[in-house]
Amino acid sequence: MAKNILICDDAAFMRMMIKDILTKNGYNVVGEAENGLKAVEKYTETKPDLVLMDITMPEMDGIQALKKIKELDPSAMVIMCSAMGQQAMVIESIQAGAKDFIVKPFQADRVIEAVKKVVG
Repeated sequence: MAKNILICDDAAFMRMMIKDILTKNGYNVVGEAENGLKAVEKYTETKPDLVLMDITMPEMDGIQALKKIKELDPSAMVIMCSAMGQQAMVIESIQAGAKDFIVKPFQADRVIEAVKKVVG
């Protein structure tokens, strides 16, 4: 059964790129969010198997959205994405419950490797 994935990124072209990578590899994109607030909303609506979450977003950043989602569903699977390969943010994400971290610009195989590692 295809895994359902929610994509959260404030850049529409990034969401499109990720969606393309995922769908070509048999994953099902159940929703897209352009900020952290929408990500939390969409998570409760779609109950995805996995969330790919950008860190730097307007209204609510990815780390705060991650924490909110983990409050709602402690078993939530989230992979963080960021252009800033900042050690502190990676550590904060992992401490907040992220399962993995992908650095932009994405390599398709790295995205799929991370997704497979987390949800199979």
